[in-house]
Amino acid sequence: MSTITVSPAFAPTRSSRTARTSSRSSVRLTRRGRVVVLLASLALVLMAGFFLGSVAVGTNEAGQAPATEIVMVEPGQSLWSIASDLTDSGDVRTTMREIERLNALDTVALSAGQKLRVPVSVD
Repeated sequence: MSTITVSPAFAPTRSSRTARTSSRSSVRLTRRGRVVVLLASLALVLMAGFFLGSVAVGTNEAGQAPATEIVMVEPGQSLWSIASDLTDSGDVRTTMREIERLNALDTVALSAGQKLRVPVSVD
């Protein structure tokens, strides 16, 4: 029988362990500290948002409302047909979007007898 002896090439010494642990930062955050840092950073972001968002973009003069008229929806009419009647030349979809915006419509579905505000002239 033969015997093999293995000797380690590198044995860590006490000085190498202390050198490795001393390179770490001495500041450690606890769970409460992490929460405080998170809340403080959120507060800073909110304050920056309030200060940057408070810039006024309005003017002292009143704006002019677009010229509109009221149209009653007849049975069988769709938003497309109303918009195409109003549009002589141009994109009917643009007129449809304008009618949707003026009436705060969620869908293009209309019911007979519904009153819509439409632009007077669309090019």
